[in-house]
Amino acid sequence: MTDTLHTAEQYEYKAEMKQLLHLIVHSLYTHPEVFVRELISNASDALNKARFRQLTDKTMLDVDAPLEVRITLDSAAHTVTIEDTGIGMTKDDLVGKLGTVASSGTLEFINSLKAQGGTLDGNMIGQFGVGFYAVFMVADDVTVETRHANADSVGLRWKSDGQGSFTIEEIEKPTRGTRISFTLKESAYEFSEEYRFKSIIQKYSNFVEFPILIGKPGEAGEKANNIRALWQMPKESVTADDANEFYKFLSNDYQNPLGYTHLSIEGSVNFKALVFIPETAPMRPLTFDQDKSLHLYTNKVLIEENCKQLLPDYLRFARGVVDTDDLPLNVSREITQTSPQMTKINNVITGKILSLLQDWAANDADKYAKFYKAFGSQFKIGVNSDYTNREKIVQLLRFDSTTTEKGTLVSLKDYAGRMKPEQKEIYYLAGEHRETMLNNPNLEYFRKHDIEVLLLTDPVDIIVVPSIPEFEGKKVQSIDKADLSANESSEEKEPSMTDSVLLALFKDVLAEKVEDVVPSKRLVDSAVTLVVGKEGLDVQMERMMKMLDKDFQGGRKLLEVNMEHPLIKNLARLQLADAGNPALRQYILHLYEGALLIEGNMPSPALFVRRMTEIMTDATK
Repeated sequence: MTDTLHTAEQYEYKAEMKQLLHLIVHSLYTHPEVFVRELISNASDALNKARFRQLTDKTMLDVDAPLEVRITLDSAAHTVTIEDTGIGMTKDDLVGKLGTVASSGTLEFINSLKAQGGTLDGNMIGQFGVGFYAVFMVADDVTVETRHANADSVGLRWKSDGQGSFTIEEIEKPTRGTRISFTLKESAYEFSEEYRFKSIIQKYSNFVEFPILIGKPGEAGEKANNIRALWQMPKESVTADDANEFYKFLSNDYQNPLGYTHLSIEGSVNFKALVFIPETAPMRPLTFDQDKSLHLYTNKVLIEENCKQLLPDYLRFARGVVDTDDLPLNVSREITQTSPQMTKINNVITGKILSLLQDWAANDADKYAKFYKAFGSQFKIGVNSDYTNREKIVQLLRFDSTTTEKGTLVSLKDYAGRMKPEQKEIYYLAGEHRETMLNNPNLEYFRKHDIEVLLLTDPVDIIVVPSIPEFEGKKVQSIDKADLSANESSEEKEPSMTDSVLLALFKDVLAEKVEDVVPSKRLVDSAVTLVVGKEGLDVQMERMMKMLDKDFQGGRKLLEVNMEHPLIKNLARLQLADAGNPALRQYILHLYEGALLIEGNMPSPALFVRRMTEIMTDATK
């Protein structure tokens, strides 16, 4: 322990500082472990200043001393000592930075707090040393022993209980830097255990570029921070192996990432970043990992894990780090939520990720296919949320198609490039399974005329695609829409009198079930099909609405009848011969419910089977 040379002088905290300290200790920090982050961050700042001064001042105290942080833990006495060889502090520093509110911003923070009845104002800008007081969450009394790098400096000791006052006295301290020591409260004894302290360092301060040595009293200590801050290094000096290992450490993923982008941005906003695209999605089917995002650092010190403001929702599959000095921080080193700099960083990173995906889509189809398989469902929601980049996202969408083999996806641009000269619309069909959709009666006309149809098998598609009204001047249209006209040049054929009479019977039997009954232009092999009416929803959208609201009632649909189908012709002849035959109504009802069954909206399968049995019984008499 260093010796005291003079009587300690006592200083009273100002009223504003007392209020601020009370808030920091009791209200501001969610987790007491952040005191480790704050003290190491301050030590790193001091070491950075010392390193800069070493370059220009060879007369500074201990000019050749190694730049490092030493942490000594005594689990028996429950004491902690954190010492650095940084720039150190003068008496004015101790009074001005550790003893008073140093800026009008802080005072405004207090005044705002009073005006709001005690609500914390997150826009308050933090100052050097304020975060130091987080230590009072785990200790009742704190001692700071320091000596500035000036050759003529003296050693000083600052002591306080974080309540009403602090003392400063001159001491014998031969070395440059700052030593902070304290005894832990009983509730915080865990922080005197080496394994606990190491885990916190690895979480918050693993990328501090100065060695952090940790050990027991009398030990040299071992290095606790092991990972280089790759994002701060020049791109050309970072190998693929380095990046892959860093990604695994950061994400706890056992696989290499699919790819990454290394950013060093200077301009209206300055930051460095390493952003990775994982190869596979987390093992949580049908959910987006919305709690994850990029980690935010300032000078290699973690400010916020999974900072959601750094990425839009649809890109939160990305993993990585962003390091910037440009963000205003509040007193707890948390970001200011409304910061315009944060918006700029978000915009730049979003653009860089989209550029990376565009490059894969254009030059490495297999890699892009892997990405889309893993994260396509999440990525698509950007169409409806990111209007600035909407066009880029639409270009990157991929879909199954009637013209490709299973597993081969196509873009809207691919589709548009294959359209027939007379074709004016891009067609799609939504459903659950490709195999089932390929047997949908509504595809028959398109198959006959060799017209490609996109198959929307992802549930997200039924929300995304209808919000794209057109692509490159071509209307994007569901084939289930009632006003669909796949071939406008086809000749209109007026129904015969016999057909008209049969259609009237269909309308009478199904009057309360359908919007209308009309001759079909789209059916080739099937007898009937249901299509969306003027105000109706697509089949899959309607199904989703029913899942969300059990009382949801979908709109009535149109029943299209293939007047050329043998069964329909037989029904017309049966009606002509015996218009009052009750079997006719049974057949019509059965055809309607069969169409419901195909689209997955059969209300009573048991009743359908019973009617089918009755019809077969009558037919086999």
